Amino acid sequence: MTGRKKVVAVLDDETKMCVALTRLLKSHGYNVKPFESGDNFLKAVRVDRPDCMLLDLHMPRKTGFDVLESMFSMRLGVPIIVITGHDEPGNAERVRRLKRVATRSRLAPTRSCSSRSRPSNSFARLKRC
Repeated sequence: MTGRKKVVAVLDDETKMCVALTRLLKSHGYNVKPFESGDNFLKAVRVDRPDCMLLDLHMPRKTGFDVLESMFSMRLGVPIIVITGHDEPGNAERVRRLKRVATRSRLAPTRSCSSRSRPSNSFARLKRC
């Protein structure tokens, strides 16, 4: 074991949410790289791949769904935990459908959880990243 802290990317367009998630993850021993736009994240991930990411689905311009599609096409294999404060019918199925397409295309699938998952389950998922 190298002792290197895992790096978690947090992508959420709401500054307060980015700050809160960053503080929470740091208090659990993770290095955190916050991003407030999908474009900024996708530029950075080409150079410096995180060990895992938290991804908000609903953002202006490039949505979380757009980021998922880009991540699959780049074949990065980064585990992703999907979060949303504005769950809508069909969101979970749309994420699962993107994951199935990636799996059929031999791209690395993501691990995802819905906003209904308990926080303790999400931390367990992060520890597996």
